[in-house]
Amino acid sequence: MTSTRISFKQINQLAIPAIFSGIAESLITLTDIAMVGNVKEHSVEALAATGLVGSFLSGIIWIIAQTRTSISSLVSQSYGANKIEQIKHLVPQALYFNVFLSFLIFIPSYFFAQQLFELYQAKNLVLEFSVDYYKIRAFGYPLTLISLTLFGAFRGIQNTYWAMKCSLTAAIIHVFLDYILIFGIDGIIPAFHIKGAAYASLIAQLIMVIMAFYYYFTKTPFRLNPSSTIHPLFKKYLYLSFNFILRTASLNVAFFLANSYATGYGKSYIAAQSILMNIWLFFSFFIDGYAGAGNAMAGKLQGERNYKQLWLLSKDISKYSILICSILIAICFIFYDKIGQLFNQDPNVLTLFKSVFWIVLFMQPINTLAYIFDGFFKGMGDAKLLRNNLIFATFFGFLPTIFLADYFGLKIYGIWIAFGVWMLLRSFPLMYIFKKRIYSK
Repeated sequence: MTSTRISFKQINQLAIPAIFSGIAESLITLTDIAMVGNVKEHSVEALAATGLVGSFLSGIIWIIAQTRTSISSLVSQSYGANKIEQIKHLVPQALYFNVFLSFLIFIPSYFFAQQLFELYQAKNLVLEFSVDYYKIRAFGYPLTLISLTLFGAFRGIQNTYWAMKCSLTAAIIHVFLDYILIFGIDGIIPAFHIKGAAYASLIAQLIMVIMAFYYYFTKTPFRLNPSSTIHPLFKKYLYLSFNFILRTASLNVAFFLANSYATGYGKSYIAAQSILMNIWLFFSFFIDGYAGAGNAMAGKLQGERNYKQLWLLSKDISKYSILICSILIAICFIFYDKIGQLFNQDPNVLTLFKSVFWIVLFMQPINTLAYIFDGFFKGMGDAKLLRNNLIFATFFGFLPTIFLADYFGLKIYGIWIAFGVWMLLRSFPLMYIFKKRIYSK
């Protein structure tokens, strides 16, 4: 066993590609929001609908993305223990299971889309736009789950570069398709408005899956043959996935309530909330790159039983992540007044956005620590701890805070104060438990 520190270069070889891969996913929704928020007709309603559906999709994707975390954890631990050959049938079994899971989500949500967004208090044009946008984007669930499963396998064998190339290529193509399909080209392609944004996203997801399969077949030892018998680790995969999914479902409770309250306050509030939420998600996906590196390395180091190096790694990744986070915050403060204008020009929306944006920025260091240690425990396969931590933070932190804030009329301020309390309860308990656990080894 070695206690030599993993170098900054080694960490970044996993983290930087994972960052670009993560923000590419976020940029797809941000691009949709920015472009539909600047259409000539009904821009506020279009922005509100895109942001509402985007937040819902992000929440669902975060739930089902936990299957990626599960397969990444098992693959990385096998990789660290030099037993990668023993799980060659586990990955395709997970892949087929996830395709089945995607249809379980797609079918009911597609046919009950209107009722779904009525639960968010969406009405009139906001509701109509939400249903139109979602019914196209929903076809992307199988594509998303396939790509996430393949990316999890890549991460498990300590490679985030392939996922980055797939995600960035899809995101770049999406930007061009977004502009063409939303605004149209005179005499050639009609303007599809909000539906154009959805079609662009769906095409980008298809391209990402095709590329992911290319790397899967040419660069990994895995194939599509699931074997005629259930893999011995498949039960553990389901156990990890179930707990990670249950954990992230409680995250969606917070997202649902935040968007529901904002929609109830009025279209300007949900439009501003849509911008704030998706910038927050952008930060989250960005920092999740270092969390992903921690995830992959923690699983490998646990497979090696190298706990000394795991402790040093946690300190270094936390330090690097806080530094990156601070740079992002500084950039946002420099362009504070300009950022909101990228997404919408309505003065009421911009006033609300600018009045709350500073709270979102000040939360980011706490968010960073929560994501980093969340990633470590995912890599170590401790799904039960993460499940309990997030359930506690949601039901004993977020919910009481947002109910009280609404009672006292804090509106959108109260939503983000509740998110602040939520992240505090997610981050510091995980840090304490991780330190205690490592010191006991």
